[in-house]
Amino acid sequence: MTGPHRWTRRTVLAATLALGTAAVAACSSSTTDEDQASDGEFSFNESTPVGELIPLDRRADAPEVSGELLDQTAFGPADYQDTVLVLNFWGSWCAPCRVETPEFQRVFADLGDQGASFLGVAVKDQRQLAQAFYDDFGITYPSLFDPSGEVALAFRDFPANVVPTTILIDRQNRVAATYVAVVPEADLRRALQVLLAEE
Repeated sequence: MTGPHRWTRRTVLAATLALGTAAVAACSSSTTDEDQASDGEFSFNESTPVGELIPLDRRADAPEVSGELLDQTAFGPADYQDTVLVLNFWGSWCAPCRVETPEFQRVFADLGDQGASFLGVAVKDQRQLAQAFYDDFGITYPSLFDPSGEVALAFRDFPANVVPTTILIDRQNRVAATYVAVVPEADLRRALQVLLAEE
């Protein structure tokens, strides 16, 4: 969606419902639990209920996350090693992202120095529009510029075309949650507090 737009509560709700429908469709073609567990690497199975976490014994290894940030600097695994990573897929054109991203910024401001790393992934976007979005909302955590969706594709079978979506990765670099939905601030805080308390 291009050009300025006034986002009403009804517009945001309609967009959120549409995204939820797309998420259900994406989940219908996912792999089985056995496929995910066979090699210990993550393969998208189903969306985690918002605020909940995958049990420790069912978590699979996450692929390495790397790429180019909006400011054109490089980002790689060393930038989030030994932290809990919040990986959020968003777009400047995404109405629900306008609600969710500022809430993520507040959580980052509170928990960033406790071991929580945040990384946005701008998908199907233009760099200038994505940067303007970050500037307008005062977002201070980094974001990859990934217009072709390569980061999402590294997470096998993950529905790269559904935004906003959020993946939580624990300190052992295992996928702890895949939220194919808007994540309310309170639910994100609760999930992160559990992950940060894990050994």
